Amino acid sequence: MQGMQVTGDTPRLEIRNIRRVFGGRNVVNDVSLRVAPGQVTCLLGPSGCGKSTTLRIIAGVDRQTSGEVFIDGVLIAGDGMMQPPEARSVGLMFQDFALFPHLSVSENVAFGLKGTRTEKRLRVRELLEKVGLVRFLNAYPHELSGGEQQRVALARALAPRPRIMLMDEPFSGLDNRLRDGIRDETLAILKDEGAAVLLVTHEPEEAMRMADEIALMRQGRIVQQGAPYNIYNTPVDKAAAAFFSDVNVIRGRVKGLLTDTAFGQFMTPAVPDGAEVDIVIRPQHLKIDFDRGGQGPSPTPDHGVWARGTVERARFIGKESLVDFRMEHDGERLTASVPSVFLPQAGTALWIAIRRDRCFVFPVTGKAQRKGQ
Repeated sequence: MQGMQVTGDTPRLEIRNIRRVFGGRNVVNDVSLRVAPGQVTCLLGPSGCGKSTTLRIIAGVDRQTSGEVFIDGVLIAGDGMMQPPEARSVGLMFQDFALFPHLSVSENVAFGLKGTRTEKRLRVRELLEKVGLVRFLNAYPHELSGGEQQRVALARALAPRPRIMLMDEPFSGLDNRLRDGIRDETLAILKDEGAAVLLVTHEPEEAMRMADEIALMRQGRIVQQGAPYNIYNTPVDKAAAAFFSDVNVIRGRVKGLLTDTAFGQFMTPAVPDGAEVDIVIRPQHLKIDFDRGGQGPSPTPDHGVWARGTVERARFIGKESLVDFRMEHDGERLTASVPSVFLPQAGTALWIAIRRDRCFVFPVTGKAQRKGQ
């Protein structure tokens, strides 16, 4: 790849229509992705959805059944050829850090570096300064904390100046108290180095915190891709909405392009009459008001009709309180989240409204519809 002219439109990493079949099953099924220099993209999804397999194919430690992998516009895997891992300029970070226990910190970072002894020493010191570990230059991995080992692993992966950094659940082994700070430090260093980053995680919060773009995977496919704000606020289906947070689901049946609920009518113009829909709303978008002798608040354009529910349980979880309701209209259970402390007694009747502009309406299809009948 040396000497190739890379234009501003050429992605640093591109995979096209990647498939990987194990035992007749499509573990990765027609996955395409582009990552630009300096961009952080997260492959997000549940365990077993094909994220790590996709990473291994890009790294060259696994071979795709079909499809192509490009780095800076050059084909490195596909069409009968496969460039070896060591020739791809790809850095790897895994959740177990994989440091050599018999090598010092400086020797771990220098492992695999090319150049003169002086060039290696300068690069090692530069990276250890970036990760704040110069004082541990001659220490050994067992003398470091988990967070310090993670930063050494990052320095080692960045030492050869890879064009692409692949990270497979790199923070999952860290204590929760350390994780946020180390993720932020890592992101700053990766941005400074300018590598294209592909991060695998099953934690939506981690993806939202780190990614410029999220690719949501399910059963071997990318089902939605976009900026964190967009993918959170415009989920492609109910499962995508539920992957990012708890959700309430109100089921209704379409009649005359409208669906009746306890909270009033919802427009469902793209769904045929007689079909069922799920109206999905996150707990933080429920509004609560006190009962006034059976009279609820007046409807508003933002919240529509108010419906009455009875508190089943309330608990305080730190930043917010969660309140579970059973609705009087249809017996459905809904959960609301309220900032700070709000702990009404079980059996208390309260009025509830929902942010209509924060609702997602999805047709009920396949197994979900049969189950609901």
